[in-house]
Amino acid sequence: MDSNHIAFVEDDDDLRAANCQTLELAGFNVQPFPNAMLALRFLTPDFPGVVVTDVRMPHIDGLELFRRLREMDSDLPVILITGHGDIDMAVEAIHKGAYDFIAKPYPADRLVQSIMRALEKRRLVMENRELRLAVENTNESLPLIGQTPVMQNLRKTLRHVAGADVDVLIAGETGTGKEVVAGLLHEWSRRKQGNFVALNCGALPETVIESELFGHEAGAFTGAQKKRVGRIEHSSGGTLFLDEIESMPLSTQVKLLRVLESREITPLGTNEHRPVDLRVVAAAKVDLGSADQRVNFREDLFYRLNVVTVSIPPLRERRDDIMLLFTHFLHRASARFKTDVPEITAAQRSYLMQHDWPGNVRELVHFAERAALGLDGIETTKSDIESDGSSLPQAMERYEARLIQQALAANGGDVRSTIQALGIPRKTFYDKLQRHGIDRSDYVSGK
Repeated sequence: MDSNHIAFVEDDDDLRAANCQTLELAGFNVQPFPNAMLALRFLTPDFPGVVVTDVRMPHIDGLELFRRLREMDSDLPVILITGHGDIDMAVEAIHKGAYDFIAKPYPADRLVQSIMRALEKRRLVMENRELRLAVENTNESLPLIGQTPVMQNLRKTLRHVAGADVDVLIAGETGTGKEVVAGLLHEWSRRKQGNFVALNCGALPETVIESELFGHEAGAFTGAQKKRVGRIEHSSGGTLFLDEIESMPLSTQVKLLRVLESREITPLGTNEHRPVDLRVVAAAKVDLGSADQRVNFREDLFYRLNVVTVSIPPLRERRDDIMLLFTHFLHRASARFKTDVPEITAAQRSYLMQHDWPGNVRELVHFAERAALGLDGIETTKSDIESDGSSLPQAMERYEARLIQQALAANGGDVRSTIQALGIPRKTFYDKLQRHGIDRSDYVSGK
């Protein structure tokens, strides 16, 4: 978006021409207006630039123009050019939301610097609006958010593969959304009426994983007091998602290979063979196609699973999606924590675009949650801070609410730890929760 536009309103022809020439030489795209009425006909809420106007003009003066523009778009920066006698009025306009005033006579650099700062503010405002609109238009049934070509191709591939009903191997770094992809393969397939069963192979000890996968009969081993249907059988007719499959023990890999080849299982403690209508979607955070990374993973099982491979790009390889993703997660986190959605600052945008995101989307989600609570740890520059006209008591109320939210988040919603961190009595703590409309359960760890 080109945000280098200036609307310059001045009824004096010579002054208007001289200022417009100065601004054009400074690299701005200037649209001159001899009066406020013509400017009002031209300017719209989506004007991407800044308005510079003289205060003393016939019919509609600069202050009235500012008032009308503020009604149209309260975020549109307006810079007032004043004579010495108009300074008091200009100061009052600043308190009402005007961006700046410049007293005549003024050096060209003074005007240029003010416009540059105002344009940066306007750029951030317009970007926030575009991102909010993009998030509102995002299809919530399509979790793979992204407008980059690589994400569009990924969605197209998943649509095609989902209908083929073949086993799929998903490759991607930690936090890229492998379970989301597996879920879409299920939802977009003929198996969506069946169960989507997920198992993290790296989270279960070797003594448990076989029972979890294949099931067991009562008395099959010590502690097996009743029959258990395994994950494979439970997923029959649906989809079995095996995450971190590279962590699966070798002994279990042999049995899984046999199931994939025969499409039948034999639960522990029985010789009965049970047929299963099975589709396996496996995910690995290492490249199983590389012998060096495969290490303890059976080659024959890899080739049996690798009917189709779907690769998910890391976040650093689709940076143009980062702002859209962050805005989506920021709105989601603010709704969860019952806070106003904060504007994205220049400092946050810079961090978002420069960070390499080794934790990928999962890391971005956590950063958005901290940002929603004001805990992102990024220093805010003076230019990022804009007055919203709140009274001191209102500002203090918001500050107190944010401190409580931050303490709750830092302590996982635990009451004792939170009141110790805040240094207030338990009754006072609960009174403040009620006054600020804060639900402690929103901050409980693991929720």
